[in-house]
Amino acid sequence: MATRILIDHRAGGAVSNAGGIPKPVEVSPSVALPAHLQAANAAVPPEPEARKQLRHPEKAHRPDNPIKRKPDWIRVKAPTHPIYHETRKLMRDNNLVTVCEEAACPNIGECWSQRHATMMIMGEICTRACSFCNITTGMPKHLDADEPRRVADAVAQLGLRHVVITSVDRDDLKDGGAQHFAQVIAAIRLAAPETTVEILTPDFLRKDGALEVVVAARPDVFNHNLETVPKLYPSIRPGARYFHSLRLLDRVKELDPSIFTKSGVMVGLGETRIEVLQVMDDMRSADIDFLTIGQYLQPTVKHAAVDRFVEPSEFEDYARMARGKGFLLVSATPLTRSSYHADRDFAALRDARNAKLRAA
Repeated sequence: MATRILIDHRAGGAVSNAGGIPKPVEVSPSVALPAHLQAANAAVPPEPEARKQLRHPEKAHRPDNPIKRKPDWIRVKAPTHPIYHETRKLMRDNNLVTVCEEAACPNIGECWSQRHATMMIMGEICTRACSFCNITTGMPKHLDADEPRRVADAVAQLGLRHVVITSVDRDDLKDGGAQHFAQVIAAIRLAAPETTVEILTPDFLRKDGALEVVVAARPDVFNHNLETVPKLYPSIRPGARYFHSLRLLDRVKELDPSIFTKSGVMVGLGETRIEVLQVMDDMRSADIDFLTIGQYLQPTVKHAAVDRFVEPSEFEDYARMARGKGFLLVSATPLTRSSYHADRDFAALRDARNAKLRAA
């Protein structure tokens, strides 16, 4: 198989080889790095060849967590469909990044073969260092002003009914990238007016006014994942705050009740059933419409270990309980991811809301 080389020409981003290992981004000495990135830099050997092997330098000092063998219900086939390769080529031709690749999503073969792709804006270097995530950690470069146009062109060329736009965390930006999200939404509305837009945003922690900018752009679905239960935040999502993320989604509904809200959690990280049910209750208190629950899969030996593989029957039980709590829509399967079957799910969301209004 030919070696894949992905070069992000938009903002001086990283270069990845077939193993998804990027070269580090050089940072000006005048740029103040967050504390966790300063520690990460100290852990990285200075030799260029050694640095090139580290996608997550902040995790280099951690002991290895052996990767468990996946059960049969999680195994997926390698992508071979010709449309998969067409979608992949379109992303390359437009110099676009997808979270499908960067996060090593197991559903990429199925989704890309149906011309579904979740586009990741604002580069491929994240300022956070979550222990579950396979996105490269580091200091990003400047935003690319042409990216909204390229994203919109790709959406139009793919003929998408529904598109999901996500991003890395950009704690280095004053607004966390909120204005860039708004520009992407506006560009898609212009290039593909019939396409509905779903966004999966960072938490905009300590970015006053950022959420209001994004909501004013009127996405059809506002998604922000809580990811896990509160007790696991210090080890799994250390740069975030559970109740801030919950409040973010609550605030979206206050600003514009017509926007669907969505959030998801991973299971298999050491949470209990009672804790997952409590998260569901917290989400319903914030009037979240759509819940996704999927199995956590460990990207590398340096990431958080899988505590257990949750049985399909348990996902069915979670889905039944969530529907009973009043979510308009629930997706709970081992392979569920935030944007999995997003176009089909958006149609189901609208139908569920209309049915609820008729019954009121």
